[in-house]
Amino acid sequence: MSTYILYNPLAGGNNEEKIKKLAASRGAEAVNITEFSGYAEFFGGISPEDDIILCGGDGTLNKFINETEGIECGNDIYYMPYGSGNDFWHDISTKDNEEPIKINDYIKDLPEVTVNGKTYRFINGVGFGIDGYCCEVGDKLKATSDKPVNYTAIAIKGLLYAYKPCGATVTVDGVAHRYKKVWIAPTMNGRYYGGGMNAAPSQDRLSEDGALTAVLFHDSSKLKTLMVFPAIFKGEHIKSEKVVALHTGYDITVEFDEPRALQIDGETILGVKSYRAVSKKHAAVAETI
Repeated sequence: MSTYILYNPLAGGNNEEKIKKLAASRGAEAVNITEFSGYAEFFGGISPEDDIILCGGDGTLNKFINETEGIECGNDIYYMPYGSGNDFWHDISTKDNEEPIKINDYIKDLPEVTVNGKTYRFINGVGFGIDGYCCEVGDKLKATSDKPVNYTAIAIKGLLYAYKPCGATVTVDGVAHRYKKVWIAPTMNGRYYGGGMNAAPSQDRLSEDGALTAVLFHDSSKLKTLMVFPAIFKGEHIKSEKVVALHTGYDITVEFDEPRALQIDGETILGVKSYRAVSKKHAAVAETI
């Protein structure tokens, strides 16, 4: 049995030397996923008994789950965080854990989101509103500087003057909810997104029915938003029921009145007016009933 470490050298800065040391300590082969030909060829060339350790951030995970869709893989797959946000790791691990975690159960029957006619799987959440705006600005900063991006600072500046909320309609399992002014409208598979924001504290990514949670920060002034928004990092924003709404369901569509940036596990798509997130686990369960 062999161990392969699949890593993204661009995740969280340049971690290539650190990952190579990890590989050496485990007698593993380090494979740069930005250079190999593809997952179908890779998995076809190794034994089902071999272990895989995926190293990177949430974006690396997102690419992995989408690029391996439909590929037969009987291997045990583990994950170690080497990204900048590591929201998936925050959700499934403890602070003192420094060992890879097996993620096979976490990456099967994942929800899907359709944006501009294209469908993607996602592992943490789909952000729409100021969270998408933060990723848009962050991408621009990354293109011009090697310094770490402070997404919290971007969000505060957006709340103060740069981002303008707009109206949105959220339809959950056929029931429509209308909001006049929406700041964020993510749909969550896990609890965390955006580099540590506990947006949906009761969301269970391993729930038997595969329910998703839409989180609406809505119809509040800039001052009120600035007062409540920091509570999202501890999941305490949900106490502000007048400006925060949670909708749980299996088929969620969010439509903004104006185009906005959207992010899927931190990967940005610009100029989006709507998205539809669907629980594939729930659909699979329903078929067996």
